[in-house]
Amino acid sequence: MTKIAIFASGSGTNFEAIMEHIEDGSLLCECACLIVDKQDAFALKRAENHHVSAYFVNPKKYANKAEYETEILGILKEKGVELIVLSGYMRFIGQVLLEAYPMRIINLHPAYLPEFPGAHSILDAYEAKVSQTGVTVHYVDEGVDSGPIIQQRRIPIDPNWTLADLETHVHAVEYDLFWQVIKAVAQKIEEEKKA
Repeated sequence: MTKIAIFASGSGTNFEAIMEHIEDGSLLCECACLIVDKQDAFALKRAENHHVSAYFVNPKKYANKAEYETEILGILKEKGVELIVLSGYMRFIGQVLLEAYPMRIINLHPAYLPEFPGAHSILDAYEAKVSQTGVTVHYVDEGVDSGPIIQQRRIPIDPNWTLADLETHVHAVEYDLFWQVIKAVAQKIEEEKKA
């Protein structure tokens, strides 16, 4: 069974959705740990509720990104993590983790890439008054939301929606799409292990 680590920065609603699928048996993975970069991230409480080991690694304690990621890498290696899942993690992944986990880091982005990359994609789509947006799951590379796309789903936007309405619809698609992509990637990892 593939061991995953989930990285989050905030409330952890996607972490919660993933854990529900692991617990009901629809996602055959083990969540080995949760890594957060903010001490007050509500995701920590969710991890506690699901009996998942959680670690707050404070980026301010390290001289640079390489030192920070080396600390995280130590945890991942100790836990036997095979796949990193970025779930609302608001930091760029650096060389240390990219080299340790090539094509083994996936990210959920709340837009239909290459449209609206970056941190405010739902707001950007809303303000651009486009007729549709979407959700993308992709592998992480050194660029910003530029890695190979695994799967995408379109979301038509009702012109009467508020920003909150759009956020609700985007999150609903995230919760449905992300675990299925994790499942497919984990199956691929399991096949590679057998090969």
